[in-house]
Amino acid sequence: MSTIIDDLGLPGRIRAERTGRGWSLARLAEESGVSKAMISKIERGQSSPTAVVIGKLSGALELSMTALLSPSEPLGAVVRRAADTPDWTDPDTGYLRRQISTPAFPVDITEVLLPARARVPMPAGAYAFIDQLIWVLEGTLTLVEGDDTHLLSPGDTFELGTPQAREFVNGTEEQCRYVVVVIRRSRP
Repeated sequence: MSTIIDDLGLPGRIRAERTGRGWSLARLAEESGVSKAMISKIERGQSSPTAVVIGKLSGALELSMTALLSPSEPLGAVVRRAADTPDWTDPDTGYLRRQISTPAFPVDITEVLLPARARVPMPAGAYAFIDQLIWVLEGTLTLVEGDDTHLLSPGDTFELGTPQAREFVNGTEEQCRYVVVVIRRSRP
């Protein structure tokens, strides 16, 4: 299995996205709610961002988490072997994202492995420019949206609505495996 960090790497992609917009560190910090110091450390490769931080940065940059995490690949690639499928693990929770679709494909398809007893909060900004569907394959996923709690079992799906802060929770002793399908909305 390949790591999701490629030759340019996540630090380089964040820097390239920021500077490509003509944004300073302060502007990205303001837009994302992530401190300027933390963004600087990430861009220099001195800190590994958590899923929450990546969610905030991707929302501010109007990208899906997949677009920010995935190495660019040549157009026209049809077969990607399991051993070449990029993945990324959140250093805080052990939450693993395996990128099933390539960046050139019009829909992001990501397999997620959520460890037993893990909780992954995601900011509303992570959903601002995407439509997302969750499909549980194994285990139990509890999705918390404000005062609403949704308990999802294998085979259940959930289409996320209006962007809001959410928490993905595995309250069991078994790993939860689910698929995230993301459609990128056109930018206004």
